[in-house]
Amino acid sequence: MPKSTRGKSLWNTPSHGRGTCPACGTTRIKLLYSRSRTDGKIIKVCKLCRSASQAKLDGTQS
Repeated sequence: MPKSTRGKSLWNTPSHGRGTCPACGTTRIKLLYSRSRTDGKIIKVCKLCRSASQAKLDGTQS
């Protein structure tokens, strides 16, 4: 049987959980994963960036 409540919580979030990823800059992508910067701020990132390096999350790509 199909799950009728799968993804239901996304409808209660702004823009249905979609936005621009602060790490990679991809637009209109689901931001479901919480990561923290070195300054302690929690940001939401996409699935591809959930395992990104800390330097990429801080915005200092090198």
